[in-house]
Amino acid sequence: MIVAVIPARGGSQRIPKKNVRVFCGQPIIRYSIEAALKSCLFDRVIVSTDCGDIAKIARDCGAEVPFVRPAELSGNFVSTGPVLKHAIQELNQDGDSIEYACAIYPTAPFVQKDHLEAGLNLLRASQANVVIPVTTFDFPIYRAVGVTDEGEMKLLWPEILKTWDEHEITRSNDLPEAYHDAGQFYWLRAGPFMTDAKLWGPRTRPLIIPRKFVVDIDTTEDWEVAELKMRAMKLGGVE
Repeated sequence: MIVAVIPARGGSQRIPKKNVRVFCGQPIIRYSIEAALKSCLFDRVIVSTDCGDIAKIARDCGAEVPFVRPAELSGNFVSTGPVLKHAIQELNQDGDSIEYACAIYPTAPFVQKDHLEAGLNLLRASQANVVIPVTTFDFPIYRAVGVTDEGEMKLLWPEILKTWDEHEITRSNDLPEAYHDAGQFYWLRAGPFMTDAKLWGPRTRPLIIPRKFVVDIDTTEDWEVAELKMRAMKLGGVE
């Protein structure tokens, strides 16, 4: 069985009710649920939540909420791994045999069903246990700067981290490409994951996706920028 698990707790702090706040006309979690459903990849699309309001909205959007997430997995410092492990355990106890699972974040309005499919195909075709979508940084990280204890600005490489000094005078166009987690979803083989509950490991493969589909929503300003981006993409015919 292939299952999607969308972790959506009710206690967001920086953006109140973040997981169900209206984003471009609909609860933001709907985008993740609809992408999962439209992909036709999953036998079940599950929302893991401790909040009754989120559960109702999730069901209205077409997802299942077959259990209540326990309080000890709903705090501010609980990572995705234990939440996903709990969901798989609950489903296994119901008689489901989970082969592949995909954790899809509820605040990922730009997640694409084609990228979900590509991630599963990569997982199946490789020896990987985990596939994570990544994208390029919009500025060379080797030109990043930091501030010393004395208040001076210096290059992180090599002045502060004491490495990568070979790139100090390299043209920016010639610097190595660097990537970061797109913050949208994680595909994994359920068996190995249930052994260590880690989303990163030695058998993790990247799925490189275009930067235009990636946005990190942590603050109100991030939210406003993301909505502007969504409207611009719709005007340009990008769904």
